[in-house]
Amino acid sequence: MKQAGEYYIEAARASVWEALNDPDTLGSCILGCEKVTRIDDTHFEIALKAKVGPVNAKMQVQVELTDLNPPNSYTIQGGAKGGAAGFAKGSAEVELRVEGNGTRLSYLVNANVGGKLAQVGNRLIDGAARKIADDFFGKFTAKISSNYS
Repeated sequence: MKQAGEYYIEAARASVWEALNDPDTLGSCILGCEKVTRIDDTHFEIALKAKVGPVNAKMQVQVELTDLNPPNSYTIQGGAKGGAAGFAKGSAEVELRVEGNGTRLSYLVNANVGGKLAQVGNRLIDGAARKIADDFFGKFTAKISSNYS
């Protein structure tokens, strides 16, 4: 599964970069997030509840930030385990560009799922993944634009 998107954020690139690396900010924008824990500068653990079609799961997500190029870009690599519901793993390339008085955030996601999650069908998974990404970036954009403008 591949997805891409772009969002304009009314905040300076350095502020957007800072927010993308802040566990409290990230946790408040992730649908179903129960907790985000920073392990070190490049590793996070996320506990969340997810619903994809008929499958409900409590997921434990391990995230690593790689290819760091502050405040321009990084790659998020991670994997999620949801017990009987299955697993997900993938990566997202995130790029920040100065645009006018704000920042253009673009992302490209590559992900795979297995277990019961994979059995619900690609169309349902793609739709759920798009909704999760739109929800996250919509909340993130609104939060950062209001906090830093």
